[in-house]
Amino acid sequence: MSYLNVFICSLLEVLECTIISIDFFIIPLLTAVWIMLPAYIPNPAAALLGGGTPVDFGRNYSDGHRIFGDGKTFRGLFFGVLAGIITGILLIWLYGTFALTFLPQHTLTSVSLLAFGALLGDLGKSFLKRRMGKVRGEKWPIADQIDLVVGAFFLMLIFDPGWLLAYLTLPIIILIIILTLILHRAVNIIGYVLGVKEVPW
Repeated sequence: MSYLNVFICSLLEVLECTIISIDFFIIPLLTAVWIMLPAYIPNPAAALLGGGTPVDFGRNYSDGHRIFGDGKTFRGLFFGVLAGIITGILLIWLYGTFALTFLPQHTLTSVSLLAFGALLGDLGKSFLKRRMGKVRGEKWPIADQIDLVVGAFFLMLIFDPGWLLAYLTLPIIILIIILTLILHRAVNIIGYVLGVKEVPW
């Protein structure tokens, strides 16, 4: 009988650990990825499908440096945002089809703002880099990684703050930042190996 009690207690401990890990790590991690996917996709899509006319039309700012640079094009902006919105629509479909109620419920507004905001953040970072005299592709630690997060959340905070504040908590923000740092580096290395990006950062 004592062996049975030990077995049952051990089983309960395993189940408790599993439940705790799901509630305190796995679900928040999934939530962070789910929120950010429409913002993660535009940047690599813009790099892959971009080219053509630069957003700044090749013009310089008053300081003599380019406004954004040749890497920011209308085609990249269009296809990047489009890719993010399509990704978001897929998430909306998955949420409704499989009743994924433990995850945030995206809307067409939320995915559009996240997708456009991500590239808006990238444009803003490029503008600041040019003002600092940094050339295209030059490293700017942290800013190079989290520009999309800042841009996406900034646009959401202006146009859809209710959605953002409903799902964004401090643990989720921390997870998003960690995820972004890791994924940004990994995607850039892959893009560099494939010849899509000029530098691996």
